[in-house]
Amino acid sequence: MQNFQRRERDDKRETNQMVFGIRAVIEAIDSGKEIESLFVQRGLSGSLFLELKALLKEHNISFQQVPIEKLNRITRKNHQGVIGVISPITYHNIEDLLPTIYEKGETPLLLMLDGVTDVRNMGAIARTAECAGVHAIIVPKRGSAEINPDAIKTSAGALYKIPVCRQDALGKTGRFLIESGVQLVVSTEKTDDSIYDVDYTVPTCVIMGAEDVGVSDELIRISDKLAKIPMTGTIGSLNVSVSAGVVIYEAVRQRKK
Repeated sequence: MQNFQRRERDDKRETNQMVFGIRAVIEAIDSGKEIESLFVQRGLSGSLFLELKALLKEHNISFQQVPIEKLNRITRKNHQGVIGVISPITYHNIEDLLPTIYEKGETPLLLMLDGVTDVRNMGAIARTAECAGVHAIIVPKRGSAEINPDAIKTSAGALYKIPVCRQDALGKTGRFLIESGVQLVVSTEKTDDSIYDVDYTVPTCVIMGAEDVGVSDELIRISDKLAKIPMTGTIGSLNVSVSAGVVIYEAVRQRKK
């Protein structure tokens, strides 16, 4: 009976909560809820919507403008042209988190995901990162995988445990990390240097990119190290979640040494 109740609690926990209607979304934001995604009907107007827009700007919450047909496919309820999805996790800010890592006397090991949009990859990476003792995962507010039930399940609950920092701009975040004494190590094929030539015993942020386009040029320009995973087979690349595990555990190996 206890196991059944525990599973039932977990199932409820792994469900993103949808909020329908302008006033309901306003109240959710005012109560401190994390908005994972927000869909707004194109051409929406009115005083209440202007109130919502001001609140979104104040909290730096992005939204997608979509045709009403898409909203109607999501729900038949009276959505008033606005549907919000509340995140199952609470996001952090790396500017607040990094000082606490240093204060504990620990050497930061961070993971930045640039353009990783597949939720199962996100979950698998989070699971590996949590097991390896990574202090935080950094993602952009736009162009990142949604933290939804699939991501939570794939992470085996790791996304509830490891801090996820959702930042406005990764380039700006990268420069903050450099100023804070953290080296940026980009995993990329655009180099002859190996991941095994990098010293990960110093404060480090490993940057992984999307499988199709890789890490952005901006992050590559400001990074301290470019490093690639040696490949000897006929297939030229690894899944991003596997690649992240390879690099992270090289850092763990060096730090254990």
